[in-house]
Amino acid sequence: MKLYSLSVHHKGATKANLLKTAHDLSSFSFFQRSSIQEFMTFTSALIVERTSQGSRASVKEQEYLCHVYVRNDNLSAVVIADTEYPQRVCFTLLDKVLEEFSRQVDSIDWPSGSPETINYKALDIHLAKYQNPREADAMTKVQAELDETKIILHNTMESLLERGEKLDDLVSKSEVLGTQSKAFYKTARKQNSCCEVM
Repeated sequence: MKLYSLSVHHKGATKANLLKTAHDLSSFSFFQRSSIQEFMTFTSALIVERTSQGSRASVKEQEYLCHVYVRNDNLSAVVIADTEYPQRVCFTLLDKVLEEFSRQVDSIDWPSGSPETINYKALDIHLAKYQNPREADAMTKVQAELDETKIILHNTMESLLERGEKLDDLVSKSEVLGTQSKAFYKTARKQNSCCEVM
């Protein structure tokens, strides 16, 4: 999973005005970087121009996914990622960047600003932080931890059952399960007893 580019634009009546941009092109050879950066900057502006006000979109361009958010005030952001990077995390990043940018940079500067004149230094920090969506995004981190816990529990249950322990005994002995969980298990067991094969 990789993020390559993060940029902030102002969507004008006919074209998008680039306000700030950050790139991580370390995975490309030195000789390719300038042309890839140029391609990503051009693509980001084009996507902003073609996206309607107040909407979000994801556009596949070659082997990249470009995620764009154009707010109702025409402040816009684009992140270019590989196809494996989670879409939800990209839009979380775009929301965060636009909210922060709008607090730090006066809206009067958006239509005419440029990367040289706009004083906003956090894009590089956000691009670096979000390279690992699991660490940057709390929801992704929780989901990954839940998935790991589920695998561990499943493997533990299988090994205990292989040793001949009964599920009823395991539930009643469990220190992890709360009283409500044990009561739920017993109720479900009772209701499903008519379906059991003896």
